[in-house]
Amino acid sequence: MTPFINVSDVTELAERVGLSLSPCHRRVRALEDSGVLLGYRAQLDPVALGLNFSAMVFATLREGDRQAVEAFETALVSIPQIVDAQRLFGEPDYLLHVITQDLPAFQRLYDESLSTLPNVQRLTSTLVMKRVVQDRPLPL
Repeated sequence: MTPFINVSDVTELAERVGLSLSPCHRRVRALEDSGVLLGYRAQLDPVALGLNFSAMVFATLREGDRQAVEAFETALVSIPQIVDAQRLFGEPDYLLHVITQDLPAFQRLYDESLSTLPNVQRLTSTLVMKRVVQDRPLPL
């Protein structure tokens, strides 16, 4: 990964934290080099992009051995509508955040992709009514 922050962003950051440009840039570069800053991204509005439907899908696997877990996790990567996937302790095994255009698109994805994931014993879905907290900064 090649992190990139432009001069105007560093200038604004320097002003906000009370540093001159050079020391601020050195500190940002040091955070990038150390791996604390993983990169930069644009924050997109899913609704503005026509992605109006959000669901949380809980997946329970038949087996929990290494090969079954790896096959399941590898298959998740190929489904772009899964915007977040977390392996959990206990039941269920996984929490998947899925975003699609609408309910019919989610149903197609569920029937054609999610239900055919390797080693799935059970899928349970719940619809997202409203996002209350999202993309919150880390509690440092």
